[in-house]
Amino acid sequence: MKRVLITAGAGGIGLAITRAFHAEGARVFICDIDDAALARAAADLPGLMTCRCDVSDRAAVTAMVDDAAQRLGGLDVLVNNAGIGGPTRPVHELDPADWDQVLRVNLTGAFDVARLAIPHLIGAGGGAILNMASAAGRFGYANRSPYSSSKWALIGLTKTLAIELGEYNIRVNAIAPGAVAGERAERVFTGRAQLSGRSVEEEKLLGLANQSLKQLVDPVDIAKLAVFLASDAGKSISGQVVPIDGNMQRA
Repeated sequence: MKRVLITAGAGGIGLAITRAFHAEGARVFICDIDDAALARAAADLPGLMTCRCDVSDRAAVTAMVDDAAQRLGGLDVLVNNAGIGGPTRPVHELDPADWDQVLRVNLTGAFDVARLAIPHLIGAGGGAILNMASAAGRFGYANRSPYSSSKWALIGLTKTLAIELGEYNIRVNAIAPGAVAGERAERVFTGRAQLSGRSVEEEKLLGLANQSLKQLVDPVDIAKLAVFLASDAGKSISGQVVPIDGNMQRA
């Protein structure tokens, strides 16, 4: 029975991943900053373990990973899913505090969770780390510099960890979704519309124009990919960035 830690596991893509591992019979521990969402997830999924944690708070992350490893009885899989979108505006209009916050959550938070989880994965004799990247980590994204930069850096961290941890039989991969159906995508399209003067629906059509499959990504499909990469079927896959974006060609 796999022991799985998922950050930001109570909503959106994270909740879909939580549900998928839980359905596979894994023991699952999630953290999130949304207390109400944590309570709903715990009520809905018997045996789910939860903890409130802001991954930008290093002391809170230390306590959370210790708690997870203790309650799970070890660790086999880490899913670094926590992230924020940040503002939609050009670099010269960007508040440096927004830049700092996005990198603190999306990159440094993932680094801290992985850094603390790795000894437990080594202790388990191997395992898997999945970092939630983005199509924004494959292309430049106008007006989204903090987010895109953080995701490019997360991919660099992924590839580096895959090299470092191979000797311990720990696989490290990144999942790179495109535009995912849900509340966050709606916020992004709204932000683009405010900048461009176009309608939200026009922005959605423009966004989908850059990919072969004209549809938003279903979070359930991302969750299935995560379960596959963490499974024995993915035992030879490491250091990879796996896009799930309808064959996006550019941002």
